[in-house]
Amino acid sequence: QVQLVESGGGLVQPGGSLRLSCSCAGSRILFTFYNMGWYRQAPGKQRELVAEITSGGITNYADSVKGRFSISRDNAMNTVYLQMNSLKPEDTAVYYCNMRGSGYWGQGTQVTVSS
Repeated sequence: QVQLVESGGGLVQPGGSLRLSCSCAGSRILFTFYNMGWYRQAPGKQRELVAEITSGGITNYADSVKGRFSISRDNAMNTVYLQMNSLKPEDTAVYYCNMRGSGYWGQGTQVTVSS
């Protein structure tokens, strides 16, 4: 059984930074071979893909976060990260970690950008 656990969310002022972490428990092999993604869902909006990283380390980003967010992974630690810089109020959402194509999701972590 795979469990994804996010951490690192919180309240930050516009222009600030946060680093989200997603730890995968239960299967190191699965984590190594799966692409991983960070999604977010703001109130009243659909869940959207923010960033993804392949098993080989290739990254892709939503246009809205390009140049500000950076996704990375540490296979030895079974962890994927999302470094978020220059945060804007419109980045406020619950952020979810996903093992893409597996059906496994984390419980989400709240990010609030407000002065």
